[in-house]
Amino acid sequence: MPAAPHALDETFLALPLHALADAALARARALGATHADFRLERNRSASWRLRDARTAGTSDTTDLGYAVRVVHDGAWGFASGVDLTMDAAARVAAQAVAMAKLSAKVIRAAGADERIELADEPAHPDRTWVSAYEINPFDVPDADKTALLAEWSARLLGADGVAHADASLLTVQENKFYADTAGTTTTQQRVRLHPQLTAVAVDPAGGDFDSMRTLAPPAGRGWEYLTGDHWDWDGELARLPEYLAEKMHAPGVEPGAYDLVVDPSNLWLTIHESVGHATELDRALGYEAAYAGTSFATFDRLGELAYGSALMNVTGDRTAEHGLATIGYDDEGVAAQSWDLIKDGTLVGYQLDRRTARLTGFDRSNGCAYADSPAHVPVQRMANVSLRPAPDGPSTEELIAGVERGIYVVGDRSWSIDMQRYNFQFTGQRFFRIENGRLAGQLRDVAYQASTTDFWGSMSAVGGPDTYVLGGAFNCGKAQPGQVAAVSHGCPSALFEGVNILNTTQEAGRA
Repeated sequence: MPAAPHALDETFLALPLHALADAALARARALGATHADFRLERNRSASWRLRDARTAGTSDTTDLGYAVRVVHDGAWGFASGVDLTMDAAARVAAQAVAMAKLSAKVIRAAGADERIELADEPAHPDRTWVSAYEINPFDVPDADKTALLAEWSARLLGADGVAHADASLLTVQENKFYADTAGTTTTQQRVRLHPQLTAVAVDPAGGDFDSMRTLAPPAGRGWEYLTGDHWDWDGELARLPEYLAEKMHAPGVEPGAYDLVVDPSNLWLTIHESVGHATELDRALGYEAAYAGTSFATFDRLGELAYGSALMNVTGDRTAEHGLATIGYDDEGVAAQSWDLIKDGTLVGYQLDRRTARLTGFDRSNGCAYADSPAHVPVQRMANVSLRPAPDGPSTEELIAGVERGIYVVGDRSWSIDMQRYNFQFTGQRFFRIENGRLAGQLRDVAYQASTTDFWGSMSAVGGPDTYVLGGAFNCGKAQPGQVAAVSHGCPSALFEGVNILNTTQEAGRA
């Protein structure tokens, strides 16, 4: 049975949340704001790093503050503060209005007539939401965390061929209170963590070296992720040195066209870069280009763009259990939703905030506004963007069995994609040659290269629900000043036909 929902952190609830919001919103109204929202956050992040089973570094930081965002005379205004008094909150609201007034003057002087308008959203008064986890990692003694990472590191170091082992654990507890002039008030708590171990092998004769990481993805879970049955840590730690030893002696790949069976541990990143960022509507409209460019999937192609084969069905989802981008309500007071981005291979939707939704005629935002700090303004951020499995789809083994000449790709590593999210190449943790439906040893120096629509158009089989894994990352970057968000991408194993393979050593001129 699932664990009972956790209560909100009492120390966060003890802060003057409602009083500060009331002071700020009242001041914004009095100064003529047509919309105002207040957001108070307390974000705690802690990390542990071990090198060869010995502590190499730890950190534990808390970011506490609040922000006021307004619309005044058709322009945005924003300000933030840390003084938790009513007078200070009112002053921050006045600063936000002053910023909006100045912005409006600059916009009008430039001859622009665009005014900020927000898509409608029902009011959500007095709502609370807590993410799905069993044991808050911040309730676990630090010594227990270090001891587990050290014990796991020792397992790797005790295996033949492993020269070094790195271990790390990142944990976050995010508390957020939101209120706006429409009557929405939400209080939320999210917990997430990312454990990772890396084994390093060194050839003392030739000086060659390589590494291999665990495949366990970051998750919106608690300490139980490391100690329960949610991931096979024992099995992964036992197999990792064996895979690394084989990789050290594997031959380089012959460049050319291959059929690929791509494991979820690799495919999630391809989804992130070629679908997730490309279907952010602010990029598709050209309003955002920082960190990841704009998008080839422009708004005029909605409902028409053949993104991939008819087997391709991708959802945006803010509700997936244990998803890193899962919320109850976004930073504009919009309730979490799930929706189609790509249906039967065709682009049918985007990720929206309230402004881009109103700009393009959508009835409602789908809840994709997020700020990573009380000092930052909310921007449109990625939902959990996931490729759906085929209800009666094959297993990974069955996908491999249907390939005559190909490569099985496991784990993510490096990637590169152009500023329109169109031309890309990806590497991985390990690559297995497929010959006549069977795995025939590892290959080295592999990268797959394609354009987004060619790659997804070549998808000829999608695995079933048993192959589905929710991958993801803590460190998706966007905007200027830069912001970082955590996001998950679920996917099954999938088969892609005739994909171009590069030999990375040859491409670098080292062969």
